[in-house]
Amino acid sequence: MGIGGIGIWQLLIILLIVVMLFGTKKLRNIGSDLGGALKGFKSAMKDNESNQDSSNEESESSEESTESSEETSEETAGKEEKEESNTD
Repeated sequence: MGIGGIGIWQLLIILLIVVMLFGTKKLRNIGSDLGGALKGFKSAMKDNESNQDSSNEESESSEESTESSEETSEETAGKEEKEESNTD
């Protein structure tokens, strides 16, 4: 038994019927079109992944700069409070 209860002979008969209906030239064109579509899909996925990676790196760097600016403002506020308490 083959795939899903279909034997090799049934698959060959189906293949023969498909070739007779569409012809080899039409099947070749369909195959090349399908291959081109898959190639385009894969390249789009790679582009999307690289865009996500670069945007993740940018967001991480912006988060780090935001955190460092928050720390700097807290340090400045702390210094100002110390100076005020020293002057009193």
